[in-house]
Amino acid sequence: MTFSNVSFGDVTDNFDKKRIPLSAAQREKRQGKYRYYGAQGVIDWVDDYIFDGTYLLIAEDGENLKSKKSNIAQLASGKFWVNNHAHVIQCKKGYDIRYLCYLINLTDLSGYITGSAQPKLSQSSMNAIVLPMPKFEIQKEVADFIEKFDKKIQINEKVNDNLQQQAFAAFDNLVANAENTDCNVSDYAFLNPKRALAKNQMARSIDMSRLSTSRAFPSGWEMKPFAGGMRFTNGDTLLARITPCLENGKTAFIDFLNDGEVAFGSTEYIVLAPKNDTPPEMLYCLARNPAFIDYAVKNMNGSSGRQRVSAETVGQYRLPLFDKHSLSIFREVVSPMFLKMRYNSLENMRLAELRDELLPKLMSGEIGVSNIRL
Repeated sequence: MTFSNVSFGDVTDNFDKKRIPLSAAQREKRQGKYRYYGAQGVIDWVDDYIFDGTYLLIAEDGENLKSKKSNIAQLASGKFWVNNHAHVIQCKKGYDIRYLCYLINLTDLSGYITGSAQPKLSQSSMNAIVLPMPKFEIQKEVADFIEKFDKKIQINEKVNDNLQQQAFAAFDNLVANAENTDCNVSDYAFLNPKRALAKNQMARSIDMSRLSTSRAFPSGWEMKPFAGGMRFTNGDTLLARITPCLENGKTAFIDFLNDGEVAFGSTEYIVLAPKNDTPPEMLYCLARNPAFIDYAVKNMNGSSGRQRVSAETVGQYRLPLFDKHSLSIFREVVSPMFLKMRYNSLENMRLAELRDELLPKLMSGEIGVSNIRL
Protein backbone atom coordinates (compact mmCIF):
# COMPACT_ATOMS: atom_id res chain seq x y z
CA MET A 1 0.00 0.00 0.00
CA THR A 2 1.36 3.43 -0.94
CA PHE A 3 0.60 6.64 0.95
CA SER A 4 0.69 10.34 0.20
CA ASN A 5 1.21 12.79 3.05
CA VAL A 6 -1.48 15.47 3.00
CA SER A 7 -2.40 18.39 5.23
CA PHE A 8 -5.80 18.11 6.87
CA GLY A 9 -6.79 21.57 5.65
CA ASP A 10 -6.00 20.67 2.02
CA VAL A 11 -8.40 17.73 1.91
CA THR A 12 -11.34 19.14 3.91
CA ASP A 13 -13.88 21.95 3.92
CA ASN A 14 -14.54 23.69 7.24
CA PHE A 15 -17.99 24.87 8.36
CA ASP A 16 -17.13 26.26 11.79
CA LYS A 17 -18.59 29.66 10.89
CA LYS A 18 -22.07 28.14 10.78
CA ARG A 19 -21.90 26.95 14.42
CA ILE A 20 -24.11 28.67 16.99
CA PRO A 21 -23.69 28.01 20.73
CA LEU A 22 -26.79 27.98 22.91
CA SER A 23 -26.70 28.34 26.68
CA ALA A 24 -28.37 25.77 28.91
CA ALA A 25 -31.12 28.29 29.60
CA GLN A 26 -31.69 28.86 25.88
CA ARG A 27 -31.78 25.13 25.21
CA GLU A 28 -34.25 24.62 28.02
CA LYS A 29 -36.67 26.91 26.18
CA ARG A 30 -36.01 25.23 22.84
CA GLN A 31 -36.36 21.53 23.56
CA GLY A 32 -37.09 19.49 20.45
CA LYS A 33 -36.17 16.51 18.25
CA TYR A 34 -32.81 17.66 16.84
CA ARG A 35 -29.46 16.61 18.29
CA TYR A 36 -27.33 19.34 19.85
CA TYR A 37 -23.63 18.41 19.71
CA GLY A 38 -20.78 19.53 21.93
CA ALA A 39 -17.12 18.55 21.88
CA GLN A 40 -17.72 14.87 22.69
CA GLY A 41 -21.15 14.14 21.29
CA VAL A 42 -24.82 14.87 21.82
CA ILE A 43 -25.41 16.91 24.96
CA ASP A 44 -29.02 18.03 24.40
CA TRP A 45 -31.95 18.17 21.99
CA VAL A 46 -33.34 21.36 20.44
CA ASP A 47 -36.18 22.51 18.19
CA ASP A 48 -34.17 23.39 15.08
CA TYR A 49 -31.04 22.41 13.14
CA ILE A 50 -28.10 24.11 11.44
CA PHE A 51 -26.58 21.22 9.51
CA ASP A 52 -28.18 18.68 7.20
CA GLY A 53 -26.00 15.94 5.76
CA THR A 54 -22.98 13.88 6.81
CA TYR A 55 -20.23 15.76 8.63
CA LEU A 56 -17.12 14.96 10.64
CA LEU A 57 -17.17 16.54 14.11
CA ILE A 58 -13.81 16.97 15.86
CA ALA A 59 -13.47 18.18 19.44
CA GLU A 60 -12.05 21.71 19.59
CA ASP A 61 -11.34 21.77 23.32
CA GLY A 62 -11.56 19.72 26.49
CA GLU A 63 -9.52 17.35 28.63
CA ASN A 64 -10.30 14.42 26.32
CA LEU A 65 -8.05 15.92 23.62
CA LYS A 66 -5.10 14.88 25.78
CA SER A 67 -6.41 11.87 27.68
CA LYS A 68 -8.29 10.40 24.66
CA LYS A 69 -10.49 8.36 26.98
CA SER A 70 -12.95 8.44 24.12
CA ASN A 71 -12.71 9.27 20.43
CA ILE A 72 -12.26 12.95 19.58
CA ALA A 73 -13.77 12.58 16.09
CA GLN A 74 -17.20 11.27 15.17
CA LEU A 75 -19.54 11.28 12.21
CA ALA A 76 -22.90 13.03 12.42
CA SER A 77 -25.58 12.46 9.79
CA GLY A 78 -29.01 13.95 9.23
CA LYS A 79 -30.24 17.20 10.73
CA PHE A 80 -28.50 18.53 13.83
CA TRP A 81 -27.07 21.55 15.68
CA VAL A 82 -23.44 22.06 16.77
CA ASN A 83 -22.06 24.46 19.37
CA ASN A 84 -18.63 26.10 19.22
CA HIS A 85 -16.77 23.25 20.93
CA ALA A 86 -16.60 20.93 17.91
CA HIS A 87 -15.13 21.59 14.47
CA VAL A 88 -17.52 20.79 11.61
CA ILE A 89 -15.85 19.19 8.58
CA GLN A 90 -16.59 17.64 5.20
CA CYS A 91 -14.08 15.97 2.86
CA LYS A 92 -13.12 17.16 -0.57
CA LYS A 93 -13.66 14.88 -3.55
CA GLY A 94 -11.33 11.88 -3.55
CA TYR A 95 -11.31 11.41 0.22
CA ASP A 96 -13.58 9.18 2.32
CA ILE A 97 -14.98 10.97 5.38
CA ARG A 98 -15.30 7.69 7.29
CA TYR A 99 -11.64 6.82 6.69
CA LEU A 100 -10.62 10.33 7.77
CA CYS A 101 -12.63 9.93 11.00
CA TYR A 102 -10.89 6.63 11.82
CA LEU A 103 -7.49 8.10 10.94
CA ILE A 104 -7.92 11.19 13.14
CA ASN A 105 -8.86 9.00 16.11
CA LEU A 106 -5.72 6.89 15.57
CA THR A 107 -3.33 9.81 15.07
CA ASP A 108 -1.20 11.27 17.87
CA LEU A 109 -2.29 14.92 17.91
CA SER A 110 -0.32 15.98 20.98
CA GLY A 111 1.97 18.19 18.87
CA TYR A 112 -1.02 20.16 17.57
CA ILE A 113 -2.83 20.72 20.87
CA THR A 114 -2.22 23.86 22.94
CA GLY A 115 -3.09 24.74 26.53
CA SER A 116 -2.65 22.72 29.69
CA ALA A 117 -5.55 23.71 31.93
CA GLN A 118 -7.90 23.74 28.92
CA PRO A 119 -6.47 21.77 25.97
CA LYS A 120 -7.46 23.20 22.59
CA LEU A 121 -7.20 22.11 18.98
CA SER A 122 -7.55 25.34 17.01
CA GLN A 123 -8.72 25.42 13.42
CA SER A 124 -5.25 26.46 12.20
CA SER A 125 -3.56 23.68 14.18
CA MET A 126 -6.07 21.14 12.91
CA ASN A 127 -5.54 22.24 9.31
CA ALA A 128 -1.79 21.72 9.74
CA ILE A 129 -2.12 18.05 10.76
CA VAL A 130 -0.19 15.86 8.32
CA LEU A 131 -1.89 12.58 7.49
CA PRO A 132 -0.78 9.57 5.39
CA MET A 133 -3.56 8.83 2.91
CA PRO A 134 -3.78 5.85 0.52
CA LYS A 135 -5.68 5.84 -2.76
CA PHE A 136 -9.40 6.54 -2.52
CA GLU A 137 -10.26 2.93 -3.40
CA ILE A 138 -8.25 1.69 -0.41
CA GLN A 139 -9.81 4.31 1.86
CA LYS A 140 -13.28 3.12 0.85
CA GLU A 141 -12.42 -0.57 1.19
CA VAL A 142 -11.08 -0.12 4.73
CA ALA A 143 -13.94 2.17 5.75
CA ASP A 144 -16.58 -0.21 4.34
CA PHE A 145 -15.06 -3.10 6.31
CA ILE A 146 -14.69 -1.28 9.63
CA GLU A 147 -18.12 0.32 9.27
CA LYS A 148 -19.68 -3.15 9.49
CA PHE A 149 -18.46 -3.37 13.10
CA ASP A 150 -19.79 0.09 13.93
CA LYS A 151 -23.18 -0.59 12.36
CA LYS A 152 -23.63 -3.82 14.31
CA ILE A 153 -22.66 -2.00 17.52
CA GLN A 154 -25.18 0.75 16.73
CA ILE A 155 -27.93 -1.81 16.05
CA ASN A 156 -27.26 -3.48 19.40
CA GLU A 157 -27.34 -0.10 21.14
CA LYS A 158 -30.69 0.78 19.54
CA VAL A 159 -32.11 -2.59 20.59
CA ASN A 160 -30.87 -2.02 24.14
CA ASP A 161 -32.31 1.49 24.24
CA ASN A 162 -35.68 0.13 23.14
CA LEU A 163 -35.58 -2.68 25.72
CA GLN A 164 -34.64 -0.23 28.44
CA GLN A 165 -37.56 2.04 27.57
CA GLN A 166 -39.88 -0.97 27.79
CA ALA A 167 -38.46 -1.77 31.24
CA PHE A 168 -39.01 1.83 32.34
CA ALA A 169 -42.60 1.65 31.10
CA ALA A 170 -43.12 -1.54 33.11
CA PHE A 171 -41.75 0.22 36.21
CA ASP A 172 -44.03 3.23 35.64
CA ASN A 173 -46.97 0.84 35.32
CA LEU A 174 -45.96 -0.93 38.53
CA VAL A 175 -45.98 2.39 40.40
CA ALA A 176 -49.18 3.67 38.76
CA ASN A 177 -51.15 0.56 39.71
CA ALA A 178 -50.15 0.74 43.38
CA GLU A 179 -52.62 2.45 45.69
CA ASN A 180 -50.38 3.98 48.35
CA THR A 181 -46.97 5.42 49.18
CA ASP A 182 -46.42 3.55 52.41
CA CYS A 183 -42.81 2.47 51.85
CA ASN A 184 -39.33 3.87 51.39
CA VAL A 185 -36.50 2.78 49.12
CA SER A 186 -34.86 1.29 52.22
CA ASP A 187 -37.76 -1.18 52.45
CA TYR A 188 -36.74 -2.61 49.08
CA ALA A 189 -32.99 -2.13 49.05
CA PHE A 190 -29.89 -2.43 51.20
CA LEU A 191 -27.90 0.78 50.81
CA ASN A 192 -24.13 0.35 50.60
CA PRO A 193 -24.16 -3.24 51.91
CA LYS A 194 -20.89 -4.76 53.09
CA ARG A 195 -19.07 -6.91 50.54
CA ALA A 196 -15.98 -8.99 51.28
CA LEU A 197 -12.86 -7.82 49.43
CA ALA A 198 -9.43 -7.93 51.04
CA LYS A 199 -6.97 -5.06 50.73
CA ASN A 200 -4.67 -5.48 47.70
CA GLN A 201 -6.81 -8.32 46.40
CA MET A 202 -6.98 -8.19 42.58
CA ALA A 203 -10.51 -7.39 41.51
CA ARG A 204 -12.48 -5.81 38.74
CA SER A 205 -12.53 -2.02 39.08
CA ILE A 206 -15.21 0.14 37.44
CA ASP A 207 -14.33 3.83 37.43
CA MET A 208 -16.93 6.60 37.40
CA SER A 209 -15.83 7.51 33.87
CA ARG A 210 -16.96 4.05 32.74
CA LEU A 211 -20.57 4.58 33.82
CA SER A 212 -23.04 5.58 31.13
CA THR A 213 -25.37 8.56 31.47
CA SER A 214 -28.16 6.72 29.68
CA ARG A 215 -27.53 2.96 29.60
CA ALA A 216 -27.21 0.15 32.14
CA PHE A 217 -23.89 -1.33 31.03
CA PRO A 218 -20.53 0.35 31.80
CA SER A 219 -18.10 0.95 28.95
CA GLY A 220 -15.47 -1.30 30.52
CA TRP A 221 -13.34 -2.12 33.55
CA GLU A 222 -9.81 -3.07 34.57
CA MET A 223 -8.22 -5.45 37.04
CA LYS A 224 -6.60 -3.62 39.98
CA PRO A 225 -5.57 -4.35 43.56
CA PHE A 226 -8.32 -3.24 45.93
CA ALA A 227 -7.25 -0.21 47.95
CA GLY A 228 -10.65 1.19 48.87
CA GLY A 229 -13.95 2.19 47.33
CA MET A 230 -17.50 0.91 47.18
CA ARG A 231 -17.89 -2.84 46.65
CA PHE A 232 -20.66 -4.49 44.69
CA THR A 233 -21.77 -7.72 43.05
CA ASN A 234 -24.32 -9.01 40.55
CA GLY A 235 -27.81 -7.61 41.08
CA ASP A 236 -26.56 -4.31 42.49
CA THR A 237 -27.28 -0.88 41.04
CA LEU A 238 -24.63 1.85 41.16
CA LEU A 239 -25.79 5.43 41.56
CA ALA A 240 -23.42 8.42 41.44
CA ARG A 241 -23.99 10.60 44.50
CA ILE A 242 -21.89 13.66 43.63
CA THR A 243 -22.44 16.63 41.36
CA PRO A 244 -22.41 16.73 38.33
CA CYS A 245 -22.36 12.94 37.93
CA LEU A 246 -25.72 12.51 39.65
CA GLU A 247 -27.41 15.16 37.51
CA ASN A 248 -25.81 13.69 34.38
CA GLY A 249 -27.24 10.25 35.13
CA LYS A 250 -24.11 8.21 35.91
CA THR A 251 -25.70 4.86 36.78
CA ALA A 252 -25.07 1.15 36.14
CA PHE A 253 -26.71 -2.22 36.63
CA ILE A 254 -24.27 -4.96 37.65
CA ASP A 255 -25.10 -8.31 36.03
CA PHE A 256 -21.90 -9.30 34.23
CA LEU A 257 -19.62 -10.52 37.04
CA ASN A 258 -18.79 -14.15 37.69
CA ASP A 259 -20.75 -16.03 40.35
CA GLY A 260 -19.68 -14.81 43.77
CA GLU A 261 -17.38 -12.16 42.31
CA VAL A 262 -17.06 -8.82 44.10
CA ALA A 263 -15.95 -5.74 42.16
CA PHE A 264 -15.24 -2.22 43.37
CA GLY A 265 -15.30 1.39 42.23
CA SER A 266 -15.57 5.01 43.28
CA THR A 267 -16.30 6.08 46.83
CA GLU A 268 -18.82 8.43 45.18
CA TYR A 269 -21.17 5.54 44.38
CA ILE A 270 -24.27 4.61 46.32
CA VAL A 271 -24.87 0.87 46.00
CA LEU A 272 -28.47 -0.36 45.94
CA ALA A 273 -28.83 -4.10 46.57
CA PRO A 274 -32.25 -5.83 46.44
CA LYS A 275 -33.92 -6.98 49.65
CA ASN A 276 -36.06 -10.10 49.89
CA ASP A 277 -38.35 -10.41 46.85
CA THR A 278 -37.32 -7.13 45.23
CA PRO A 279 -36.44 -7.65 41.56
CA PRO A 280 -32.92 -6.20 41.17
CA GLU A 281 -33.91 -4.61 37.86
CA MET A 282 -36.53 -2.54 39.70
CA LEU A 283 -33.81 -0.65 41.57
CA TYR A 284 -32.05 0.25 38.32
CA CYS A 285 -35.32 1.49 36.82
CA LEU A 286 -35.86 3.53 39.98
CA ALA A 287 -32.37 5.04 39.71
CA ARG A 288 -33.19 6.22 36.18
CA ASN A 289 -36.65 7.53 37.11
CA PRO A 290 -36.91 11.34 36.60
CA ALA A 291 -38.88 11.91 39.83
CA PHE A 292 -36.30 9.99 41.85
CA ILE A 293 -33.37 11.83 40.24
CA ASP A 294 -35.09 15.16 40.89
CA TYR A 295 -35.53 14.20 44.55
CA ALA A 296 -31.90 13.15 44.90
CA VAL A 297 -30.57 16.32 43.24
CA LYS A 298 -32.75 18.60 45.37
CA ASN A 299 -31.54 16.88 48.54
CA MET A 300 -27.80 17.21 47.89
CA ASN A 301 -25.68 18.90 50.52
CA GLY A 302 -22.20 20.38 50.66
CA SER A 303 -20.21 23.22 49.19
CA SER A 304 -20.84 24.43 45.65
CA GLY A 305 -19.29 22.09 43.10
CA ARG A 306 -18.86 19.22 45.59
CA GLN A 307 -22.43 18.54 46.61
CA ARG A 308 -23.54 15.00 47.42
CA VAL A 309 -26.69 13.13 48.29
CA SER A 310 -26.41 10.66 51.16
CA ALA A 311 -27.40 7.00 51.08
CA GLU A 312 -29.69 7.70 54.04
CA THR A 313 -31.53 10.37 52.04
CA VAL A 314 -31.87 8.06 49.04
CA GLY A 315 -33.28 5.40 51.35
CA GLN A 316 -36.02 7.79 52.47
CA TYR A 317 -37.49 8.27 49.00
CA ARG A 318 -41.16 7.27 49.10
CA LEU A 319 -42.42 4.26 47.15
CA PRO A 320 -45.67 2.31 47.14
CA LEU A 321 -46.11 -0.97 48.96
CA PHE A 322 -45.94 -3.42 46.07
CA ASP A 323 -47.61 -6.79 46.54
CA LYS A 324 -45.61 -9.93 45.79
CA HIS A 325 -47.74 -10.81 42.77
CA SER A 326 -47.07 -7.44 41.10
CA LEU A 327 -43.34 -7.73 41.77
CA SER A 328 -43.33 -11.25 40.36
CA ILE A 329 -45.02 -10.11 37.15
CA PHE A 330 -42.59 -7.19 36.86
CA ARG A 331 -39.66 -9.59 37.23
CA GLU A 332 -41.03 -11.95 34.56
CA VAL A 333 -41.45 -9.06 32.15
CA VAL A 334 -38.15 -7.22 32.59
CA SER A 335 -35.63 -9.97 33.44
CA PRO A 336 -35.45 -11.25 29.82
CA MET A 337 -34.96 -7.66 28.66
CA PHE A 338 -31.94 -7.17 30.91
CA LEU A 339 -30.48 -10.52 29.87
CA LYS A 340 -30.71 -9.45 26.22
CA MET A 341 -29.18 -6.05 27.03
CA ARG A 342 -26.28 -7.79 28.79
CA TYR A 343 -25.71 -10.11 25.81
CA ASN A 344 -25.75 -7.20 23.36
CA SER A 345 -23.43 -5.10 25.53
CA LEU A 346 -20.87 -7.89 25.90
CA GLU A 347 -21.03 -8.52 22.16
CA ASN A 348 -20.40 -4.82 21.55
CA MET A 349 -17.31 -4.94 23.76
CA ARG A 350 -15.95 -7.89 21.79
CA LEU A 351 -16.73 -6.20 18.47
CA ALA A 352 -15.07 -2.96 19.57
CA GLU A 353 -11.96 -4.82 20.75
CA LEU A 354 -11.65 -6.69 17.44
CA ARG A 355 -12.28 -3.51 15.44
CA ASP A 356 -9.68 -1.57 17.41
CA GLU A 357 -7.16 -4.38 16.95
CA LEU A 358 -7.68 -4.57 13.18
CA LEU A 359 -8.01 -0.86 12.40
CA PRO A 360 -4.39 0.28 12.87
CA LYS A 361 -3.13 -2.75 10.95
CA LEU A 362 -5.47 -2.02 8.06
CA MET A 363 -4.64 1.67 7.97
CA SER A 364 -0.90 1.10 8.13
CA GLY A 365 -1.02 -1.44 5.30
CA GLU A 366 0.25 -4.25 7.54
CA ILE A 367 -2.74 -6.32 6.44
CA GLY A 368 -5.40 -5.90 3.77
CA VAL A 369 -9.14 -6.47 3.99
CA SER A 370 -8.77 -9.51 1.71
CA ASN A 371 -6.45 -11.13 4.29
CA ILE A 372 -9.06 -11.12 7.06
CA ARG A 373 -11.29 -14.11 7.75
CA LEU A 374 -13.89 -13.57 10.46
